[in-house]
Formats: sequence, structure tokens, C-alpha cells
Amino acid sequence: MARASQLAAADPAPPVLLVGNPNVGKSVIFGALTRTYVTVSNYPGTTVEITRGRARLLGGAPEIVDTPGTNSLTPQSEDEQVTRDILLAEPDAVVLQVGDTKNLRRVLYLTAQLAELGRRQVLVLNLQDEARDLGVGVECEELERLLGVPVIPATATRNAGLDTIRKRLKEAGYARFANSYPAAVERAALEVAAALPAQLGEARRGVALMLLAGDRTLAEWARSRMSPTAVELVESRRTQLERALGCGASVAISRARQRAVTELLRAVFHVKRPRAGSLRDRAGALAMHPVWGVPVLAGVLLLAYGFVGVFGAGTLVHLMEDELFGKVVNPAAVWLAQRAVPWAWLRDVLVGPYGVVTMALTYAIAIVLPVVGTFFVFFGLLEDSGYLPRLAVMVNRIFRTMGLNGKAVLPMILGLGCDTMATLTTRILPTRKERALVTLLLALGVPCSAQLGVVLAMLGSMAPLGTLIWGLVVLGTLFGVGWAAAKLMPGRSSDFLLEVPPIRVPSVANILIKTAARTEWYLKEAVPLFILGTLMLYTLNAAGALTRLEVLARPLVVGALGLPPQAADAFLVGFLRRDYGAAGFFLLRKQGQLDGVQSLVALVVITLFVPCIANVFVMIKERGVRTTAAMIAFIVPFAFAVGAALNWALRAAGMHL
Repeated sequence: MARASQLAAADPAPPVLLVGNPNVGKSVIFGALTRTYVTVSNYPGTTVEITRGRARLLGGAPEIVDTPGTNSLTPQSEDEQVTRDILLAEPDAVVLQVGDTKNLRRVLYLTAQLAELGRRQVLVLNLQDEARDLGVGVECEELERLLGVPVIPATATRNAGLDTIRKRLKEAGYARFANSYPAAVERAALEVAAALPAQLGEARRGVALMLLAGDRTLAEWARSRMSPTAVELVESRRTQLERALGCGASVAISRARQRAVTELLRAVFHVKRPRAGSLRDRAGALAMHPVWGVPVLAGVLLLAYGFVGVFGAGTLVHLMEDELFGKVVNPAAVWLAQRAVPWAWLRDVLVGPYGVVTMALTYAIAIVLPVVGTFFVFFGLLEDSGYLPRLAVMVNRIFRTMGLNGKAVLPMILGLGCDTMATLTTRILPTRKERALVTLLLALGVPCSAQLGVVLAMLGSMAPLGTLIWGLVVLGTLFGVGWAAAKLMPGRSSDFLLEVPPIRVPSVANILIKTAARTEWYLKEAVPLFILGTLMLYTLNAAGALTRLEVLARPLVVGALGLPPQAADAFLVGFLRRDYGAAGFFLLRKQGQLDGVQSLVALVVITLFVPCIANVFVMIKERGVRTTAAMIAFIVPFAFAVGAALNWALRAAGMHL
């Protein structure tokens, strides 16, 4: 936090910490307050990224920090621990708490903990539109009177309340929260608070309660800041307290907070009509029903295939590749290179068989970008509608066979957009075993949007049986490897706890913004790698190495997989990006060099192949070098073994796809 301290010293305005439960709109409010000057960095000592920026407020331009979502200041994950640690490391910061109006109980429970830390705060009750749709009403003025801090109703996605946040942030105050703890808890808290470092100030009571509740994540913090005698005092007082209470201290403390929250709810929270029975409620329940949820999922997949596979990979790719690049861009580039570039080797680099324009940009822009764009639009619809958490509920029982729970489906679904980003989101899983297992499955068999689009395009040119076989092999491999890895990996699995938001009508503006941001990310990260891969192929071809590699790979590529020698090129660049390798097979298919069986075998192997370089780096960052090396050492031979077995089975059955 050295950087934050330096910025705070340079600016008299204290920093502002955005704190709140997950999925309540903190990031939308952060974007509205900062606009520009945003930086993303890891919180010291962790792999969790936090976002910082300068807020445009009437009282100046304080630094604003968007902390990870948390349900409690007693952490259950690394993300929640980072939020708690930032609060302890920034005692002078103003807390801008953002909550979901519909779930006021959960919001106020976090408010109670912030009050115990003695933090100046402003409470923003977001998602007012959804609350009104569900008949939920909160008397914000009365809640503000009872708490003694500004309470601002808002609907951030519609810019409602954002100006009020900017104006009233300077009115931040200390919340009045009457947590009536048992006398034994109060005595123990006073003793422990007196033994805590004086620099904690008003936060000592809150930290004392955390320690008495047995928060193990504070153990290292306490050892580094407290004397051994003080640490022993905490342990002895906690043991005595639990003996006096006849139950866990954490239970007694939590019950007292819940009682105080309930009293507030009685005064300000009203439901004007039953929540159940609306069209949205019925649609939401249907989407995660164990029986009826299956046809809903099938319908979603069918829509994805039609929009991404048919429209994106078919219509748009045809317009971009055949019409725009085939008839305009590439001929113009060749004409210009022949007249403006005197060196033959440079002409080949630009517009030759392995040219930057004729191969790299054609692949990246004409073939992959239309599919990526349509996928990002569709994925944005799923995100904004609230369907993804319902999918997690529906598949929970299936994922249990792999030692996971339904929450693991969220990073795996995100992997269909980008495996690199999805690997980062494995942090939402509570245990180390679950995070490692999902990382392995993402790297093994979850194709990113760019690769999936090319795969769908190739499957669209084959018989429906080919799509079915590809899906069964990939899913069977994922569940088989997941089941075996769950048995072999040490560690435990966690319970399944997930908030399911209401079904929402997606915001067109939000989807367009998300699609634009993700497309920008694709152009910045993927296109340079496409160019790098093309230059590598050009160099290998110029040195005659491609021919030698084809000879070396012939026993495996031609013999075991039954593919033409040119397929070695696609596998070679697949080490850079799997979607680039898939695009190579797509081109071979269009040129008539792959029949149906060969196409299916190639798709299975490239789907199960190593992830892209960016994902490998993130895997190293998240799981470490040894674990990542072990995963890749398993994935590469396993992918080829599955492909060889599939080739043998299809040829033996005499199939024609």
C-alpha cells in the first residue's frame, strides 16, 4: 500500500474505499466516479488485483480503490481477505459501501462490521429498479437517521443517484449500530482491544472481535504486530469466552449482529407484494429446475450455435474473409507490396504464404474477430440476464462427481470467453484444491471464444453426428480427468453457497460497453500473437525447418492421428494460441485437405491442447511454476493420445462425417 500512502500524502483528501457484497454494482460506480486515470495492480503479497483511480468529486480528486466483493470481514476467500486487509491498512480512508437494496439484511450485516472498525462511511443502496420490480421498499431517510450516515438510493446502470454520491461523500460519518453482545463478550473485547497496537485507533474494538471470533486469517497479522504475550492473551481469552458462553464465540458475535440488523430491518424494510409469482420469478425458477432447466440450457446452447456458429462463423466470416479480405484487402496489399517494396523477402513477410497481411491479419480479423465479437455479445446477454448463477445451481450435482460444486461452473463458463481471465476468477473458489482442479480443466478442455468460434465454423461444415461426437469426447474427457484428479489431489472441497440474483432484462448499453472492452482486449492481446506466430512460421519455412518438422511429426500427426503433414504447422502455432492452431485447421478444411473424420480428430486434439502463452503465464502466477509445468506435461501427450484413440475408433467403425 506504499503507492496509496504516497498519493494520499500528495492530496489532502483521504482515499475512498469502495466496499460491498459481490455483484452489487461497485465497478459501475467506480467507473462513474473515476472516468480516467485507472490502474490495476496486485495487492501486496497476493495475486488478487485491485483497481485504483482518481475520483472527480466536488471536494477534490481523492484516490478511489475498488476492493474485491465481500460478504463479511471474516474472510472465506483470498478476495475477501484482501478487502479486510485494505480496511486495516487504510485507517483514514472513507468507506463508500455499495449494497443491493433487495438484500438489505446482508448489506447491513457488513455495515455493522464496518461500524465496529470505526470507519467513516457513506451507504449507497444500489439496484433500486430491481427492488421496485420485486415490491421491495426501503425508507432511506429513516435508515439514514437511525445509522447517522448518508444513505443514498441509486440505480448506477441508469446514472440515478451518481451525482448525489459525488456531492455527499464529504458528509461521511460513523455509523451508529447497537450490537448488544453478551457481557462476557464485551469484557473479553475490552481486554483484547487494550492489548492491540495503538495505531489501530478506533478499529481496535472491531479487530478484537475478529480475533475473539477465531479469524485464522488474522493470525499472521497479529504475530507481526503484537507481542507474544498479547497473542497468548487473545488465545486464552477466546478459550475462556467460549467456555463461559457454551458455544463458539463466532456464533455468539454473529447472532448479536443479526439481532441488531433485524431491528433495523423492522423499521425501514418493507415488501409491498409477495416476491414469488411474477413472470421473472417463474422464469428464474424454471432456468435452474433440475428437470425443466435442461431444455432451457439446450435452448441457450441452440441460440449460441445459431448466433455465434451460424451468423458469426458463417455469414460474417464469409463477408470478412471472402468479400473484404479476399477481394479487397489482400489484393490491394499484394499490389502495393509489389510496387513499393523492393526486397523479395520483405514482400514475402508481408503478403507471402506466411505473410503478416495475407495470413496473420486474415486469420485474426477476417476469421476470428467476427466470431469473437458475436460471442462477446451473446456472453454479455447471459451475464446481464442473471442466467449464469442459475446454471451453477443446476449443474451442482454433476460437478460434485469431480470434487467441485456448482460455483466452479462460473470460471469454466467464463473460460468460453477467455481462459486467461477465467483462470484469474478461480479465486472465487474457497479451497486450494478446487482452484487447482478448475485451472487444470480450463487449460485442458475449455475452448476460449476465438477458438470456439473456429471450432463451431468447422463443425457447421460437418454432419450433426460430428458435433455430437466432439461434444461427448470433450465433455467426457473433462469429467473423467476431473474425477480422477479429484481423487488424486490432496485437500478438501467446500460447501455450495451462491447468491442467485433475479432474472434481469439485459441493458443494451452495458452489453455494448462490455463487448467493446473485450474486443479491444482481443485486438491488443491476440492480434500481436497472431503476427508473432506468422513470423515464426515464415522464419521456420525460410530456414527449411518446417519441412523437417513435418518429417519428424509424420509418425504422430500422419500415423497416429491420420492427418496430412501440413497439420504439423497448425499444432506448432497452437503452442502460441490454440485458436490460431484451430484457424489453421479451418483453412485446411476449406481447401479440401481434411475430410470429416480428420477434421473431427484435429478439432478434438486442438481443443484439448495446451492453452495460449498468456494463459500459461497466468497459470504460473496463480498456481506456481511446478504445478503449471506438471499440468502441461500431462495435457500435451494426453491430447494426442485421445486424438489417436478417436482416429482409430472412427476408422474402425467406417464412419464418414
